[in-house]
Amino acid sequence: MIQLALVGCAHIHTPGFVKTLKARPDMRVKSVWDHDAERARKNAAELGSRVAGRLEEVLSDGEVSAVVVCSETNRHEELVLAAAEAGKHMFVEKPLGMGARDAHAMADAIERAGVLFQTGYASRGSPIHLFLREQIASGAFGKITRMRHSSCHSGSLGGWFDKEWRWMADPKLAGVGAFGDLGTHSLDIMLWFLGEVEEVTARLGVATGRYGDCDEYGEGLLAFKSGAVGTLAAGWVDVAHPVGLIISGTEGHAHVAGGKLFFQSNKVEGADGSSSWEKLPPAWPHAFELFLDAVAGRKDAPLVTAREAAVRSAVMEALYEGARRREWVRPAGPEAARKARGRAGRRQARKR
Repeated sequence: MIQLALVGCAHIHTPGFVKTLKARPDMRVKSVWDHDAERARKNAAELGSRVAGRLEEVLSDGEVSAVVVCSETNRHEELVLAAAEAGKHMFVEKPLGMGARDAHAMADAIERAGVLFQTGYASRGSPIHLFLREQIASGAFGKITRMRHSSCHSGSLGGWFDKEWRWMADPKLAGVGAFGDLGTHSLDIMLWFLGEVEEVTARLGVATGRYGDCDEYGEGLLAFKSGAVGTLAAGWVDVAHPVGLIISGTEGHAHVAGGKLFFQSNKVEGADGSSSWEKLPPAWPHAFELFLDAVAGRKDAPLVTAREAAVRSAVMEALYEGARRREWVRPAGPEAARKARGRAGRRQARKR
């Protein structure tokens, strides 16, 4: 029996993860910790686990091999660095960090520790995304010139973040608003498909004002090193989301409408785009299930790397900065993030 701990229970996906953990006969959640004691008690009761009074109790427990971090984003760095030092495998809910500085610091620590890592980019496992990534790799699109991806729902309109999950609409705690919360899924797919970006910018907006000045929708523009141009849309104020993806290349085209893929390529027999393309690979298990499988010993589980997660936090930070400054911004890489941490450390030392 593999023993885990739940470290932070703030994220809106926590109930789903609790349900998954309860259904795994090979897993047992030994302890639950959260800075909010009532939240810890609630989830511990659901899991039949004990409540840990201090984080150190969890991380010093040799029987606990992995932790699931579902805290507020601004608490990730403290928790992840401590878990890495303790040698615990970890699932950390997305986004990894508030921005480049803390996200790359966490990636550094995770890589040094050599522990398993996963985050919640579940969109990778969709049959459509898996198929399109294969076709991009095989050259079916030729030179890709444009890609658009969007992730939208009606969360603000439905008041999803009014009560228990209110912190997710506070960028000081979440690092982002609606654009970053949902847009990070689209960003992951775009980077997974097209590689590195050179510079980005965005425009964000507030529609209902339900959560103060927290952004509720936005559009991003990404210039990829390959020469492709990407547009990214995300928001919590959409009453419909019929078209989620468009890829255009010199040899092919794809779009997703109503959950159906329409694919055209000069290099693939039968791909004339006239009807939905049904020859798709099987879906992957959810990203969280993949992590649990890896902890249980599966060697080929396709996990997101900590560095990939850090890059996505850095690019999203740059998109928000581009929106604030109304100009193009280059995302900070690992070395720039390390230098920024060094400067911040020296400033803190001078203050002391």
